[in-house]
Amino acid sequence: MRRLLSAALAGAAGSSALNIVTYLDMTLRARPASQTPEQTADRLTSTLHVDLGDEQTAANRHAGIGPLLGYAAGIGAAALYALADPARPRWATATAALTATAMIAAATPMTLLKVTDPRTWSTADWVTDLIPHLAYGAVTATTYRALRS
Repeated sequence: MRRLLSAALAGAAGSSALNIVTYLDMTLRARPASQTPEQTADRLTSTLHVDLGDEQTAANRHAGIGPLLGYAAGIGAAALYALADPARPRWATATAALTATAMIAAATPMTLLKVTDPRTWSTADWVTDLIPHLAYGAVTATTYRALRS
């Protein structure tokens, strides 16, 4: 149980790092926020037949659910990593594993719900997605290691 708690805390820290890097990118490149988290929330609640209220109320709730799904993916990726119970891998190996797991955890629901299709992403799209996830992986690996020591 302590390992999963450590993973949850590390995943939350990593998710915060991912968001910080994303917001820095938006600031530096003056790019708009991605709409995929809100679209994912919309598709998910529609698929599950969850009524979130009138159009404006639902839009506001989707704006909150989208980022919460991101945190769930980040915390879940760290929990999966902890359950795998790696035998104290090198930091770079842990970072790579956590980065890949988080990218898959984030992209899978969006792909299944047909919000996006990674097969159609450009190189720039992949880099834009990879860099914040690398920050997630690095911070999550560092935090998890510190909490487990």
